[in-house]
Parts: sequence; C-alpha cells; structure tokens
Amino acid sequence: MSPAYPQSAVPVPAPAVSVVGIGADGWSGLPETARAVLREAEVLIGGERQLRLLPPECGGLRVSWPSPLRPAVRGLLAAHAGNRTAVLASGDPMFYGIGRALTEELGAGALRVLPHPSSVSYACARLGWPVEDTETVTLVGRPTAGLARALHDGRRLLVLSADAATPGAVAGLLRDHGFGPSRMRVLEQLGGTDEDCLDGIADAWEHPPGDPLNVIAVDCRSTPDALRLGAVPGLPDEAYEHDGQLTKRHVRAATLGVLAPAPGELLWDVGGGSGSIAAEWMRTHRSCRAVTVERDPERARRIARNADRLGVPGLRVVTGRAPDALAGLPVPDAVFIGGGLTAPGLLDACWDALPQGGRLVANTVTLESEALLAEWYRRLGGDLVRLAVAHAVPVGGFTGWRQAMPVTQWSVQKTSHAPGDDR
Repeated sequence: MSPAYPQSAVPVPAPAVSVVGIGADGWSGLPETARAVLREAEVLIGGERQLRLLPPECGGLRVSWPSPLRPAVRGLLAAHAGNRTAVLASGDPMFYGIGRALTEELGAGALRVLPHPSSVSYACARLGWPVEDTETVTLVGRPTAGLARALHDGRRLLVLSADAATPGAVAGLLRDHGFGPSRMRVLEQLGGTDEDCLDGIADAWEHPPGDPLNVIAVDCRSTPDALRLGAVPGLPDEAYEHDGQLTKRHVRAATLGVLAPAPGELLWDVGGGSGSIAAEWMRTHRSCRAVTVERDPERARRIARNADRLGVPGLRVVTGRAPDALAGLPVPDAVFIGGGLTAPGLLDACWDALPQGGRLVANTVTLESEALLAEWYRRLGGDLVRLAVAHAVPVGGFTGWRQAMPVTQWSVQKTSHAPGDDR
C-alpha cells in the first residue's frame, strides 16, 4: 500500500526557531520535550515574566522583548540568526500569541511550535463552559471599545486582559452599554499555584486591580431598557449619533445585503455621514475592515464615536473630499457611495479602484444623481432599483402611512463579462 503522503529524498532543514508555550505553572508544567528545547537553546527570547520562570539550567542568552513588540520582531530574529533560538509564549503561541508574528516573518516551515494549554482552555475548564460555545475577545493591544460588538444577552464571553486595570474598564463598558447586570469573574494566574478568582456584578464592581495575568469571564445580561443591537445589518437608527445624514435602518439593511461582506474584506464607505454602512459592515465579522471618507470634520469625529460605541474602533476615518481623498487607500473589495455622487470623477475613481470581482453600490435621493446612476447602469449593467419605505403615523384619531423619500440604488460587480465601458 502506498503511503498517505509522498516521501521526499530531499532532507528537510531543521526549524530555525522553536516557540515554546509556557503557563503560570512555569517549568514544572512543561513536558520534557519542551524542557529539552529550552535547555539546548543558545538564545532565549521572551517577556521578562516568562524568562524568570526558567531555571538556571537553561543557560542560553536571555533576551527580553522590547515594547512595542511587533516592530522589533524582524530585527531581533535577524540579530540572532544562526543560533539555536527558542521563543517563549504564554499558553498557546498560535492563539492571539507571538506565533502569528513569527510565522509572518519566517514562514511556518521555519518554526517548531510546542503549545501549552491556553488561558481560554483553563478558564473554560474552571467554569464548565464548552470552549466551542464561548466567544473570546482579546483586549491585549486593542481598545476596550472592541468588546461592545460581542455583547448579546445570554452570551458567554472570555476577555483576554491587557493588564490589571482591564477588569475595571470592562465593568465600565458593560454599564455604559446597558449590560450592568452581567456577572464578571476575573480568573488570575490560571494553572499556577497562586490561581484566584474574583466574582461580582458589573454594576457593582468594586474589586481593586489585582494580578495583571488574568482572564475575564462575562455572563452577558442586559437591562430591560437596553437598546437591542442584533447580529445582522439594520441596527436601530437610535444606535447612531447623527445630524440627519444617516442611511436609515431598512435601506441600510438592504444596502449591506447587496454589498455582501465576507470575512477579511475591505470596504470603502464614500460620503460616510454617520458611518452606519461601514460600522455594520465591520460588525458582520471581526476580520472585516472598512475605510470611511467624509469631507466634514465634525461628521468625521462623529463617525469615530459611533464606531467606538458599536464595537468597531478599528474603522479608519479619512477626513477629506472624494475623489482626491481616495488616493493611496488600500484596494477595496467593495465600495459604497452614499454621498457626493455628482462630484467630478468620483464614480470613475471608485470603479477604477475595484479589482475583478469587486462590488460597487451607490444610493441617492436626488434626480441629478439618479440620472447619473441610470447612465452608468446603461453602460455597465448590474441592478438599478428603487427602495421605498413608509411608516405608520397618527392621522387624527386614525393611522396612515408617511412615505420616506425613495432611494435609488445601483449595484454592480466588476467582472470581465460585464458590458463594455464606453467612457
């Protein structure tokens, strides 16, 4: 019987760097394989806390990571190239750990990764929570506002803390977002001899900062009057701070449906207004990215506040007038134009920026812009639709319909099979 994988006569080079996961239990918690790697290493790289966990028998040169860490990775590895190097990581190096940065720099084939149980595995074991049903949010090197996207009544969250002050910041965010009744447990030094747990409710959280090595378990519970923010596009208009420049809820849901965000994709939101399209694009998946372009500085600041409030602080806000402000932006997977359609060259710049397979969606309520979209539809095809929404309102002692301004929407995908462009 032939082997499951082809055999090669070419010798495979030994990995240049070993990455060893270590827990709060230190040297005693490591298997012999990991201990042998650390004993034989000529260079030991890690955080100061991790390096202190190693015994004297690990005689390699000890090098602490500088801060900030990520920009220093390439230079530090280059400085010790040719030596047997071991990098220490907390828990599982490939779970929000240094393993990602090392893989990006060296490639997977140059690494030997020896993982340790992650803090998430330890926490779920202590709490009796199935790992697959527990969402993990990291606040290490990230703004606390990013937690807001994960808040849903009844969900269980594990929050990876940046430091001892993180639990207090998390309690404050929960209160501010209507999740004050949520139970919080701060699990410190998981797997170590000093393991501890602090318990309380976010509304009444009074524990002082404790151990910086902690994970926060949150049982999400909202107040009865908390604004419900669902997991799909079409959030209530009340979720946004705005001055009237807002793509309204039902049109927004239809627009996101046509934009069809997928994990890892980048959106240009041109004429951001209140940032609602970009924010809800990013809320569909944690890896979705967006850049919003808004010419008015006050609206740009408002977009940033809305992004924080809705848990997508990574939304990039560019203050400037399109199309000039589009120069130098990363290539988008999709473009939404919510304002400024008649600006000379705007549609051309957005269309030219899209790669094959990219999508463009444009909304308007004016006759002038509608005529422009009809012309582009004639040339390039796609879908041209009119979205009309009416709301029930009191009419004396009765109820009638109040029609909102209809929205004309053009959507198109850039493909080699699309009709010719006769610009």
